[in-house]
Amino acid sequence: PDLEDKVADFRSHMKEGSLDSLSPDSFNIVLGSELARALGVYVGDRLTLIAPQGVVTPAGVVPRLKTFTVSGLFEVGMFEYDSGLALIRMEDAQRLYRLEDRVSGVRLKLDDLFKAREVVRQLASRLNTAAYLSDWTKSHANFFRAVQIEKNMMFIILSLIVAVAAFNIVSTLVMAVTDKQADIAILRTLGASPGSIMGIFMVQGALIGFIGLALGVAGGVALALNVDVVVPFIERLLGTELMSKEVYYISSLPSELQWGDVLTITGLSFVLSLAATLYPSWRASRVNPAEALRYE
Repeated sequence: PDLEDKVADFRSHMKEGSLDSLSPDSFNIVLGSELARALGVYVGDRLTLIAPQGVVTPAGVVPRLKTFTVSGLFEVGMFEYDSGLALIRMEDAQRLYRLEDRVSGVRLKLDDLFKAREVVRQLASRLNTAAYLSDWTKSHANFFRAVQIEKNMMFIILSLIVAVAAFNIVSTLVMAVTDKQADIAILRTLGASPGSIMGIFMVQGALIGFIGLALGVAGGVALALNVDVVVPFIERLLGTELMSKEVYYISSLPSELQWGDVLTITGLSFVLSLAATLYPSWRASRVNPAEALRYE
């Protein structure tokens, strides 16, 4: 258990009991919460573990059985582990599987998770025994591929939303230019230059973009920081489960606020809002005072 804390942080996800209960020759077992629920067992109950390797007897092959006592429950929030993982003491496992002082596998935890493939390649070239090597990119390839596809689709969808917002700024300023043609003509006759007229409407468009961005960033940051409260509230309000643990592997919607992404998106959106003001502002600067005042 002490070495396990350096690889997988089960101790901080214990719902009942403790990993310290897994002492040698105690034959205690710690189950995932979903697995315990499926088996209908609680802390203190006893269950029988059947090893896949059997014992050859005159009556045939008999599977090895061992009774364990449930001494704890953990919940890491990943349905795959909560529903299919049980922890026992290494010495007890060696006795059950008759491995003596050997083990069937070793897990490594890296400081940089993106070096997993490189470490696997290095180990494959150095090991001189038959071994199966796998890293997290292989064991959950479909999951991470789905996340990547979702990120790409979200980028496209959000880009279209920003484009629609930019078109709204264009249409708003075009209508403002059409409505204010007489006023523009009067300013021009009083000596205003085309550049100053263009600047007026660019400032108006920039102000619209700034206010919209401020409201959007404030709302987005507030939602990201409170998504663990908002999602359960929506589920209770609608009476449905938005993210099924059996489908999405996770029991809650995680959220991590990355200010670098916020600043990048805000900057790009502000540049787009400024670009959207160029055509209406240029059109306002080209208003002919004589034509605009002819029917006034």
